[in-house]
Amino acid sequence: MAAANSSLSASFLSPACLCVPGEAEQPTPELVEVEVGNTALLRCGPSHSLGNLSHVDWFSVYKEKPTLIFRVRQGQGQSEPGEYQHRLSLQGPGALALTQVMPHDERIFLCQSKRPRSQEHRIQLHVFKAPEEPTIQASALGISVNSKEPEEVATCIGRNGYPIPQVIWYKNRLPLMEEKNRVHIQSSQIVESSGLYTLKSVLKVQLVKEDKDARFYCELSYRLPSGNHMKESREVTVPVFCECLADGNPTPPFSIHKQNPSTREMEEERSTDNGLLVLEPAQKQHSGLYECQGLDLETMIPLLSEPQELLVNYVSDVDVSPAAPAGQEGSSLTLTCKAESNQALEFQWLREKTGQVLEKGPVLHFDHLKREIGGGYRCVASVPSVPGLNRTQLVNVAIFGPPWMASKKRKVWVKENTMLNLSCEASGHPRPTISWNINGTASEEYQDSQRVLSTLNVLVTPELLERGAECTASNSLGRNSTIIILELVSLTTLTPDSSKTAGLSTSTASPHARANSTSTEKRLREQESKGVVIVAVIVCILVLAVLGATPATLPLSCCPSEFVVEVKSDKLPEEMGLLQGSSGDKRAPGDQGEKYIDLRH
Repeated sequence: MAAANSSLSASFLSPACLCVPGEAEQPTPELVEVEVGNTALLRCGPSHSLGNLSHVDWFSVYKEKPTLIFRVRQGQGQSEPGEYQHRLSLQGPGALALTQVMPHDERIFLCQSKRPRSQEHRIQLHVFKAPEEPTIQASALGISVNSKEPEEVATCIGRNGYPIPQVIWYKNRLPLMEEKNRVHIQSSQIVESSGLYTLKSVLKVQLVKEDKDARFYCELSYRLPSGNHMKESREVTVPVFCECLADGNPTPPFSIHKQNPSTREMEEERSTDNGLLVLEPAQKQHSGLYECQGLDLETMIPLLSEPQELLVNYVSDVDVSPAAPAGQEGSSLTLTCKAESNQALEFQWLREKTGQVLEKGPVLHFDHLKREIGGGYRCVASVPSVPGLNRTQLVNVAIFGPPWMASKKRKVWVKENTMLNLSCEASGHPRPTISWNINGTASEEYQDSQRVLSTLNVLVTPELLERGAECTASNSLGRNSTIIILELVSLTTLTPDSSKTAGLSTSTASPHARANSTSTEKRLREQESKGVVIVAVIVCILVLAVLGATPATLPLSCCPSEFVVEVKSDKLPEEMGLLQGSSGDKRAPGDQGEKYIDLRH
C-alpha cells in the first residue's frame, strides 16, 4: 500500500515536553500509540506551539543511537536514504507522517528545530496488533482420573499479535491459576519474521472424578490504542474412555457390547483389543445399555460385567420460521424458534450486533417495523441443567424500503492530477444498485443481502473539481443520492487538526460508522446491521503533502449405574463467541470423565 493510502490512527497520551539541547536531563517522551499497518503522526512539540518550523531534523533512536531520517528546510521535506526513506512525508509545519507502521518501529523519534527557535522533542512510539482468533486443540489421548500428576488437557495458540498477548485458561467458567501438583500452564512465544508474536500455551491439569463434566477454553487479552480487548477460543472437551478391567495374568481379552433398542439383544461395538471404547463425537444414538464381555483363558468361562447405562444429552438443530423474515415499515413481524432435546429447553433471542438479550422464550415479536430493526437476530436454545449445552440459529430481518445513505453531501480534500478512489455505500431492500455521474473505473461489492459498496477510481482534473461527483442508489422502491464536493488541498490546509476533518483516509467506513465502532470483534458484528448505510469517500493522493460435537467421549455420571454425556455441535463457529459475549458470562467448555467396569470376582 502506498504511503498516501495509510489511515491515521495514532493516539497521543501525554503532553509534549520541551527542552533546550544540551540539558543534562532528558525530558519524558510524548507517547504515541498506533496499530500495525496504520499511519503515525509525529509532532515536533504541542500543536499550539508548532508555529512555522522551517528548519527541522528528525532522528530515529534505536539502542540509544540516533540516525537522521528526515530534513525540513524552508517548509520543504526530504527523506534520508535508509529504512524510512519511502514511509515518511511532511504534514504541515512540525508534523511528520510515518506510514505502514511495523513492530520494528517501536522506538524513540527525536526532532530538533533551529529556526525560528531552538527546541528538541522526543516521541516514544508504541505499536500494537490484535492477535488472530485463538485456536485450541484438546489432548487426543484422554486423561485418567488415576493420574498422580497434571496431564496435558489442551493447547492454545494465538498468532500474529504485538506485543505478546496474555493467556488465561478457564474451566467451567472460572479462571485457572497455577497450583502445585494440580494445575500447570506452560507458555512460550515465537517471533515471526514480521516482528509479530505467536503465543503457545499448554494447560496441564490433574483431574479427579468430580471433573468428569469439566469444560475448557482459553482467552487472549491484549491492548490496542482504543483500549483493552479479549478474544476467546471455542470450547473443547478431553476424550474420555470407557474401559474394561479385570485381574489375572495375562489379562483376558475384552469386548464392549451395546443393547439394540429394537431387539433388546447385546451387540458388539467396535473397540480396541484391550477393551477400550471411545465415542468421538458422542451422539444421541449412543445412549443405551453397555456391558463388558470377556473370556477366562484358563477355564474358558465367559465373563460379564453389570450393564451400565449411558445417557447422551443433546440439543437438535435450531429451526427459525420464517427462515428469511422481511416486512414493510410500519407492519408487524413474528419470529418463532424450535429445537428438540432430551432435557428441558430454554430459549432466548439476542440482537446479533450488540449481544443484547431481547426476549426470553421461543417467540420474538415486532410491532411497527422500522428500518433500524433490520439486521441479525440469534435464537439460542439451551439446557439449563447442563451448562454450556446449547445450539443457536441466526436469521436476518429485512425491512422493505428505498435506498438509504449516510449523508446527502460531503466535502473531500484532493490534489489535482492524482488518482482518487471514491466509495459510496447504500442499503435497502431490495438491495440497491449504485451509479455515478462521472466516468471512471467502477467496481461493486455486496456487503450482505441489503448493502452494496461501489468504488470509483478517477483522475482529479479541473473539470472534476468544478463539477464534483454524485453517486445514486436505486431499487424498485425509490432512489437516493450523495453529492461529493472536491476541494484542492495545500500545505497550509493540512494542519495537524485539519487532517482529521479532511477525510484523508483509506478506511472504507464512513465517519458515522467509525464513531459507532468499538473493537475488532464489535465491528465484525456490526456488519449484520441491515438498517445502516454508509457513504465513504476515500482519497488516495500520491504526494508528500497528504497524509485497516465436542469430542464428547463418555463423560460418565458419578452414579454407579448411569453415564451422562453432553453433545455440542461445532457446525456454527460464529456461535462460539455468543454466550461468552460482552456481558461477561463465560461459556463452559468440554466434557470428560472416566468409568471402569470391574469384572473381578
